[in-house]
Amino acid sequence: MTYSEQLKPWCIVRYLPNQENIVVKRFRRRDDAVAYLLVLKQSGRDIAFQIIFQTQNVKIPRQNEAAFFKR
Repeated sequence: MTYSEQLKPWCIVRYLPNQENIVVKRFRRRDDAVAYLLVLKQSGRDIAFQIIFQTQNVKIPRQNEAAFFKR
């Protein structure tokens, strides 16, 4: 995930056949994503869109994890 994508975690996703999806647009705020989704729905197309919150998975190294749980 790029730095630009990390700054905009709210995504509008379009679902495709074969369980694939495409990120249509990314937003910093959920309210902006909701407003854009309403515009897409008003366009009259019969396409399924959904808002998701996409974050980067941060892995904790095992060494630090063990030290954390020993406390």
